[in-house]
Amino acid sequence: MIRVNNSDDTQLDQLMGNNLLNNTEPGSIPLTGLPESIRVMEGDAGEVLEVSMGPQHPSTHGVFRMDVVLDGETIVKLKPVFGYLHRNHEKIAEQISYLGTMPYTDRLDYFCSMTNNWGYALSVEKLTGLEPPERAEYIRVITGELTRVVNHICLVGFFVQDMGASGTPLMYAFREREKILDLFESLSGSRMMCNYMRFGGCRVDLSPEWLAEAKKVVDECPRFLDEFETLLTENEILIARSRDVGILSSQKAINAGVTGPMLRASGVNYDLRKVDRYGIYDRFSFKVPLGPVGDCYDRFMLRILEARESLKILKQALKDIPEGPIMDAKSKIRNFKPKPGEAYGRIESPKGELGFYLISDGGVSPYRYRVRSPCLMNLTVLEDLCIGSKIADIIVILGSVDIVLGEIDR
Repeated sequence: MIRVNNSDDTQLDQLMGNNLLNNTEPGSIPLTGLPESIRVMEGDAGEVLEVSMGPQHPSTHGVFRMDVVLDGETIVKLKPVFGYLHRNHEKIAEQISYLGTMPYTDRLDYFCSMTNNWGYALSVEKLTGLEPPERAEYIRVITGELTRVVNHICLVGFFVQDMGASGTPLMYAFREREKILDLFESLSGSRMMCNYMRFGGCRVDLSPEWLAEAKKVVDECPRFLDEFETLLTENEILIARSRDVGILSSQKAINAGVTGPMLRASGVNYDLRKVDRYGIYDRFSFKVPLGPVGDCYDRFMLRILEARESLKILKQALKDIPEGPIMDAKSKIRNFKPKPGEAYGRIESPKGELGFYLISDGGVSPYRYRVRSPCLMNLTVLEDLCIGSKIADIIVILGSVDIVLGEIDR
């Protein structure tokens, strides 16, 4: 049973050819007719099979794959191979203006552009001393928590899709997602690449009509989550495929730098909204769900429970949002040159700790710009999650991690 913690105490297959069949290693056996991404080697207990696996998605060529060594159907070794998306996000940011980088953050985790904007804006504000007005802080919480709801319900849809539940759960999730994307579009002009946050505030204000529609969406969402849980949580196939599969211990999660729902599913009470209290999160009452085992089922359930907590925050924020300006009067767009210094701003993005490290030399562009990506960090424990499991479990375990490959661009 997943428990909920309300304290502030914290703890830290598509086979892809990669020319592996070179037959130069001792023990390799040439097999006629096999793809080059497969080879058979002699192991201690007989023959083992090495397979190159990658997510079946058109954007994953060269971005991410797994070298998997199998003894029968049992995984004995797995090496995640992080490739390149060839976008050079961090180096581009060092060549253009601070504000010019904001749209690029949308493309990191393209499901969560609002929170990406927020993390970057927070880092620049630490660098410059800008302070968003109270209304802007409420708007950031509202758009950020709506983003968390979108991310988590879609993750659940993708997760059960990976198990073979083709269509229905994912389409239910996307139906609810569309309602929130409609809100983002009417606010920012874009459904996914919102480019909405600004240093010291937000780009445009919310209208009364927007707030009324947002309240309607938030009020209706708990009913959807009830239906979603009824459909999925006691499904015998989902339970059989996810319970005691891909277990991540709390100690391993902490040592590997895992954050977000993956960390909390392993029982570690660590949420930056409680730890750092960035923005105005200290004004809202919400709980931190924790998992007892750290398996795929806990990671699945944690997303459902976190979405419910986000709705609690949204109801409070939509009720209490004040009138007033949405930009710090000291902020400026043109000739924006922070004083020399460095800053690290981090937020609790839907996937974990998203941080931006900036060094300013007084120029119009950052001297150094680095992103602390939760997707990249959380993938580093993939081998630990998979060893001893069956090959069919790899896709389920990978789905429970919740990655977007735009954040793995290195």
